[in-house]
Amino acid sequence: MLIFTLCCISLYITLTSGSTPSDQIFQTPFEIFKTPGETAEISCSHSLQNYDRILWYKQSEHEIQLLGYVVGSSRFPEKGLNVEIKGSADIKQTCTLTVKDLSVNSSAVYFC
Repeated sequence: MLIFTLCCISLYITLTSGSTPSDQIFQTPFEIFKTPGETAEISCSHSLQNYDRILWYKQSEHEIQLLGYVVGSSRFPEKGLNVEIKGSADIKQTCTLTVKDLSVNSSAVYFC
């Protein structure tokens, strides 16, 4: 789980312990500090057998918004949002979300 905060954007990831699927999902970086107009990149990978999907979300104070998703190597960013998705959702591959032209409204929790 990531949190963006603007003037500086910060990302935070919450990690849990135990043998749950969340132990097999990896999101980086832990924290990002950016200024308005810059770009931020967040990467996600997993080690779940027979799983080929990654969904990207933005959680602000009052809502959770789907930013896009990947099935295998096919990418489907939501239209009208300033995001780009690259990479693959296959096991041990990396999928990267790029949030472009950051603004105060970009401050949120981002997670895959």
